[in-house]
Amino acid sequence: MMEQVTITIESPERAKPLLRAAIRNQVKLLEHGIERTRARLITFEKQYGVKSDEFLRRFQSGEMAETLELIDWRMEIEAMRLLQGEW
Repeated sequence: MMEQVTITIESPERAKPLLRAAIRNQVKLLEHGIERTRARLITFEKQYGVKSDEFLRRFQSGEMAETLELIDWRMEIEAMRLLQGEW
């Protein structure tokens, strides 16, 4: 889903620094979210000894029980996809 924002201003030159700062801030937030999510995925992978893509395949096929922790792992995988624009 693509969002669009339309801004009408009298002085475009004065708005450019504000828009650049807002975009930089959003990029930093996305980077932070990706770093945090990647760290959580690595923690799960080490704990269970399986990579996230293999876990997801096994979880979705029913080979692994639905525990709160495994559901959390699946949610982190989905969060990473969203953050990276893969959803």
